Amino acid sequence: MGHGQGQDRPDTRTRIQDAATVLFRRNGYAGTGLKQIAAEADAPFGSIYHFFPGGKQQLTEETVRTAGAAYSCMVLALLDSVADPVESVTHAFATAADDLEATGYADACPIATVALEVASTNETLRIATADVFTEWIAAGEQWFARWVPDPGTARSLAQSLIMILEGAFVLARAARDREPLCAAGRSMAALLRSAIEEAGRPSA
Repeated sequence: MGHGQGQDRPDTRTRIQDAATVLFRRNGYAGTGLKQIAAEADAPFGSIYHFFPGGKQQLTEETVRTAGAAYSCMVLALLDSVADPVESVTHAFATAADDLEATGYADACPIATVALEVASTNETLRIATADVFTEWIAAGEQWFARWVPDPGTARSLAQSLIMILEGAFVLARAARDREPLCAAGRSMAALLRSAIEEAGRPSA
C-alpha cells in the first residue's frame, strides 16, 4: 500500500495486526520480530506496545483469533459461491491453490504455522489456535449439515476438510507445486459425494 492515502488507509492498530498476520503465516512466531512487524505496518515501534501492552504474545493471540475468524468467513463465502456442494469444495481447493501460487507459495493458512510452533511451548497461544480450529470445525459442521443430516458425519467432514487442506498446504509449500491442493480437493469432493449418497439411501 502506498503512503498518503488519507482516510482510505487503515488505522495503525489494524495495520499492525495485518502485518503480523502476513509475517506470522510466512515466518512463524519465533521467526517474526516486533521491529519487523512495525516496519511492515509502517508504524512506530512504540505503537505496538501502546495497542498491545502484553507485547508479542498479546499481539500474536489477538492476531490468531482475528485472522482465524476472517479466514473462516472467507472460506465459507467461497464454499457458498458455487451451488453444488461437491463442485463447491473442488472450487475452494482450486482457489486456495491459485492464491498460494500467486504469493510464491508463501501465504497459506494464517493459523497453522503458529499452531505447530507453539503447541508445546506457549499455552496461551496454543489455546488461541485450538479455539480457532474448534470454531472452524463448528462452522464447517453447519455447512456440511445442509447436505448430510447426521451430525457426526457432518462434523467428521468438517474435520477432514481442515486436515486435508492443512496437509495439502504443507506439501504444496514444500514442493512449490499446486498439485497437492488440487489432489486434496478431489479427495475432499469424493468424501463429500460419498457422504451425500449415503445420506440419500433408504434405511435398511
